[in-house]
Amino acid sequence: MANKKRHWLWNLILLITLTVCLLAFIVHYKNWTKIEPNSIKMVSGVYYKEIKFVDVDSVSMVQRIPAMERLNGFSALSKGNGLYREFKDSLTDKKVYVFVDNFEQQKIRLVYQDSLKLFFNYKDSVETKELFSLFESKLNALKKQN
Repeated sequence: MANKKRHWLWNLILLITLTVCLLAFIVHYKNWTKIEPNSIKMVSGVYYKEIKFVDVDSVSMVQRIPAMERLNGFSALSKGNGLYREFKDSLTDKKVYVFVDNFEQQKIRLVYQDSLKLFFNYKDSVETKELFSLFESKLNALKKQN
């Protein structure tokens, strides 16, 4: 039987495909946050949001996020990320960012710039509570300054 050799181009395409799939999995695997002195940056896949602490109006813990229409994003198992629409009428078209690693646990509800909302949590509930405490302390410190 003749042994055919595979063309090098197919090997390259296979390697590139596997690399892209692995990178996509890594960036969507969890919510990546970076806390800076004046802001917090959140990244999950193609979704990125930076919020300055001075723009935060209120922060609270909620058990469930409200019913919303998903504009784009994904939900898989107990995870959901993306851009949602709270409601749409003739005057407003409010968009809500969702960075949820575990729908079963409590989520942080952040209201910023008067009426914009963001929901997020981590897989670890202790990390979520620590971040909530950080937001509360930053918010209280800013209220005392004003």
